[in-house]
Amino acid sequence: MNYRRTALAALILTLGGFSIQAQPKKPLITVKAIDPAFNKLVSKNAKAEILAEGFVWSEGPLWIESDQMLLFSDVKKNKIYKWTREKGKQVYLYPSGYTGKKIRGGELGSNGLGLSPEGKLIICQDGNRAVVTMDAPLDKYKPKYKILASKYNGLKFDSPNDLDFLDNGDIYFTDPPYGLEKNVDDPLKEAKYQGVYRIAKKDGKVTLLTTEITRPNGIAFFPGQKRVLIANSDPLKPDWYVYDLDKDGLLINKKTFYTAKMPKEYNGVPDGLKIDKQGNVFATGPGGIFVLNSAGKLLGKISVDDLASNCSFSADQKSLYVTNNHRVIKITLR
Repeated sequence: MNYRRTALAALILTLGGFSIQAQPKKPLITVKAIDPAFNKLVSKNAKAEILAEGFVWSEGPLWIESDQMLLFSDVKKNKIYKWTREKGKQVYLYPSGYTGKKIRGGELGSNGLGLSPEGKLIICQDGNRAVVTMDAPLDKYKPKYKILASKYNGLKFDSPNDLDFLDNGDIYFTDPPYGLEKNVDDPLKEAKYQGVYRIAKKDGKVTLLTTEITRPNGIAFFPGQKRVLIANSDPLKPDWYVYDLDKDGLLINKKTFYTAKMPKEYNGVPDGLKIDKQGNVFATGPGGIFVLNSAGKLLGKISVDDLASNCSFSADQKSLYVTNNHRVIKITLR
């Protein structure tokens, strides 16, 4: 379906002598280049289509090339869905993030999803406050989970949100307070900070990497895995930060990579992000998706007509799957 604004005149309906003018449908996306390099990444004729809708809050998209399927979370419905071109949306895992028996509200489901170097599905569980792996093959999926980490120094995580992997299998993840029913004021909150952590593949050891980001959210490594980018979903500090990794994989040399401009009536905050093979950043934020080069220069923006929470590339990186509030869309970039 083509959602570009057409040149057709508005349809005029006459009912009982009154004329009602139906305005052209607002396009799903609009594309704005700021630097010529943007045009090599995103066509001025980029198109978007709705793949699935009817969700409360969609998150954590993950394209699985081997199965030609997209996995994503509905955080508030405690479900992971899969989408395929043949069958559309189907429930993949339920419950996906909270397996307790006590009835609770808030963002209790799964959030960020990742595929480990071994091909295992790794899940950030808001409700269970843990990072887990699905203890089943991708094609024989079932809600059976193995906990990889749920605490640091005896303190429970708040709600693991997003993750990325080093090639050696180490998992780096963010832990904002959004899965707690009362956020930072929740009586169940145990740590006095928001953290970014690492789970070591070789022994499962959890390392606290930083507490200096107020609302750590999206996270991704640049090519070469010598630098990592972390989004801060704090409307008072709407920044993306870049760190170098030292020889032990710890975070050093924090710098502000880019700061979003926040209008009075802002539509979103820095959230999920992905980095392409050339080091270009596609980051969801206020108004849509910011496209930046590896040095933090804004190349252009893909404006989206609803909140964008996260994104995932197709295997050839010519398409971008975006969790878009109550729906999931696919943007054909070029």
